[in-house]
Amino acid sequence: MTRLRRTATAAATLAFTAVAVLGFAGAASAHVTVNPKEATQGGYARLAFRVPNESDTASTTKLEVVLPENAPVGSVSTLPVPGWTVAVENRKVDPPIEVHGSQITEAVSKITWTATGDAAVKPGQFQEFGVSMGPLPKVESMVFKTLQTYSDGNVSRWIDEPQPGGAEPEKPAPVLTLTAAAPSASAAPAAAVASNNDDDDDEGDGLAVGLGVAGLVAGLAGLALGGLAFARTRREPAARS
Repeated sequence: MTRLRRTATAAATLAFTAVAVLGFAGAASAHVTVNPKEATQGGYARLAFRVPNESDTASTTKLEVVLPENAPVGSVSTLPVPGWTVAVENRKVDPPIEVHGSQITEAVSKITWTATGDAAVKPGQFQEFGVSMGPLPKVESMVFKTLQTYSDGNVSRWIDEPQPGGAEPEKPAPVLTLTAAAPSASAAPAAAVASNNDDDDDEGDGLAVGLGVAGLVAGLAGLALGGLAFARTRREPAARS
C-alpha cells in the first residue's frame, strides 16, 4: 500500500510539473511573428504580422512595426483590416533604391495600425496585419522591431534581436530570413534547343546514310541485271547457228 501511495504521489508531481512547463512554454511563445518566415532577395513578398493578445484583462489597440534601417524597402502596401486605420511613415535613403528602373530616395520606416471602435484584439484572440513589400534587399534577414499597445496603457516591446547560437530572447522581434534568388533558367531552353538541333542533325545524317545505302543497293542490282542481259544476248546467236 505504501509503495502504491508513493507511486501515485510521484505521478501526480510529474503531471503537475509537465503542466507547469507546457503552460510556461505556451505563454512564452505567444509573441508577434511574421509569416511566412522566409522570402527571396530582390523579389516581392506578401507578409502577415500575427499578433496574439497576451493580456487577460486588456485588448490590443495599436501595433507599430519598424522596418530595419540597414535593409531599406522602397514599396510597401497594406491589406485593409476592418476596424483598423493604418499610417505609413517614410525616411530618406542614400544611396537611392531602384524600383522598376526608377531611383527612389525614400524608404518606408514604420507602419502603424490603430484600432477604432470595438475592433481591438481582445483577450484570447489574435489578429493578422498583411503587407506586401519589395524589392527585398540583398541581406540575410530583416528584423522588424514591434511595439504592441494595450487598452490599459501597457506596451509589449518585441525588439530583441536573435543572437547566433543563443537562446530565444525574452521579447523577440519578428525576423524574416532572406535567401538568394535561384540562378536564371534562361540557359536551359537554349541548351534544349541545341540538343534538339543536334538530334535533328543526327536524324538528317541517318536519313542521308540510309538513302545512300539504298541507292548503292539499287545500283548493284541494276549492274547485276545488266550483266545477265549481256550474257543472254551472247548465248542467243550461238543457239541460232
